[in-house]
Amino acid sequence: MTTDVTAQTVRYAFYKTDPAWRRLPEDARARSKREFASVIAELGAQFTLRTYSLMGMRADAELMIWSVSADLKGQQTLATSLARTELGAYLNVTHSYLAMTRRSMYIDDHEHNRHDASESRTRIKPMDRPYLFVYPFVKTHDWYQLSSEERQRMMEEHFAVGHRYPEVKIHTSYSYGLDDQEFVLGFETSEPKRFLDLVMELRHAEQRPYTERDVPIFTCLLKPVEEMLDDLGG
Repeated sequence: MTTDVTAQTVRYAFYKTDPAWRRLPEDARARSKREFASVIAELGAQFTLRTYSLMGMRADAELMIWSVSADLKGQQTLATSLARTELGAYLNVTHSYLAMTRRSMYIDDHEHNRHDASESRTRIKPMDRPYLFVYPFVKTHDWYQLSSEERQRMMEEHFAVGHRYPEVKIHTSYSYGLDDQEFVLGFETSEPKRFLDLVMELRHAEQRPYTERDVPIFTCLLKPVEEMLDDLGG
């Protein structure tokens, strides 16, 4: 098998702010936000970066940075650069999901692949829809003991359901050997109810019993970095 040189490294990093930051003087909070936003802007030339607010969505995360880089070193550069900022000293990473893009083992036999350039399976291209739903995903051991034909058949059903929801764009990345989960799934949409309907329908799919874990799930609102930081309340 040849190495896929087009593969990208993907990270979804979720942060919660130390309440002590909100008690800082207003000018100190403003300064720290400007510095943080400046670092994001500077690194934006090297990465695909999107920033999201989770205020009011969960208790354990208030902001998320979706970053796509050419390699693992790029992700470390971003993480350390943000940690060195004044605001970074008050941010706790509560969840972090690391993955890479690659060609799907199932999509090649599916008609959807004929409509997409092969490179599109290994390149993350955010659509900048206002909502992004993210969760880690792990299959059961029994799934991998099934024949490839049986798995393909069930995944065909899965794809057919997804095609009924064109308003929801899926981004699949792979974590085998890189992180605790096997996949990280991101769904972009302008209509949250359509994503809710999609998930409900997939609960009835034949392959559902082979899902070991697909939580926690994060509801993220796309915001420019300055607005994301203003949502923190400081």
